[in-house]
Amino acid sequence: PRSDCIAAEQLCLSDSSCNATYRTLEHCALAKTRVLPLDHNSRVRCLNAELDLGNSSLLHCKCQRRMKRQEHCLRVFWTVHASLADGYFNLETSPYENPANEEHWKTDYNKLAAVLSGKDCSQLSGDATNPCLKATHVCNLSKKCVRHRTDYASICTRGAGSEDMCDRRKCHRGLRNFFEKVPEDFTKRILFCPCQDEICGERRRKTIVPECSFHYNTKPNCLWLLDSCLEDHICKSRLADFQQNCQPADMSPRGCSPHNHAACLQAYMGMIGTPMTPNYISNSSVDVSLWCTCESSGNQKEKCDQILGMFENNKCL
Repeated sequence: PRSDCIAAEQLCLSDSSCNATYRTLEHCALAKTRVLPLDHNSRVRCLNAELDLGNSSLLHCKCQRRMKRQEHCLRVFWTVHASLADGYFNLETSPYENPANEEHWKTDYNKLAAVLSGKDCSQLSGDATNPCLKATHVCNLSKKCVRHRTDYASICTRGAGSEDMCDRRKCHRGLRNFFEKVPEDFTKRILFCPCQDEICGERRRKTIVPECSFHYNTKPNCLWLLDSCLEDHICKSRLADFQQNCQPADMSPRGCSPHNHAACLQAYMGMIGTPMTPNYISNSSVDVSLWCTCESSGNQKEKCDQILGMFENNKCL
């Protein structure tokens, strides 16, 4: 039976044979992280160690998006599946459980319904034509939502407009906390609010405080963004999850599998707060992109275009 990777690791370490195999895989994964060249014998030893796990629960373990010690769980997954991280991802490597298998977070639906139906008019004064402002008012009804939103906004705007650079890593961590710890009824409403004008669109685009979390002074190459992502267990996992759940389906009339739509939006939210944070490209469009370019990519131009195209030309988004 599938278990979470932390439990599977503990089970493996209690068995001497599995323990030895796992330690070998840790060495292999560390070499990959540090981009150390492995000789032929070492590569064979790493492959054999992965095969030696046989039907161990480590091979089939998964992680949950909102679990405690998530980073530890993901590190275990990529230790066992280090060979899957070579170059561009396969589409079946997401370390996360299927969203349908995860427990839904509870929301105070009565308060939410009152606001959305317009009954609580005192909360909605002046925002009837701005769904993104309305979504903020809905967030303010939840202590958890407003606390985490205030936290990341404070971190991400610190140093903005001055000579000091913002602390991008802390900003990203604050964004991840918001999208992981606040129920999706609030976060999706803020990030995907439907706009009819540019004032609303600007509020939506600035949800993630792009001056800190998204923009660099100059656009980096998308391959550099990918390399930064692959060095981080969380980003690597979110990218694999995004690829799996936002994979276009040619057989579908709209070019995307209908049952994947919610999972794709969830995977998209998972990318926010990572080195590959995406965002809306303007105030008058729902098109999204990474903040990067494929100029000067040399003979890797095709690979670079593919990375950028996952966001710019993805029919599932």
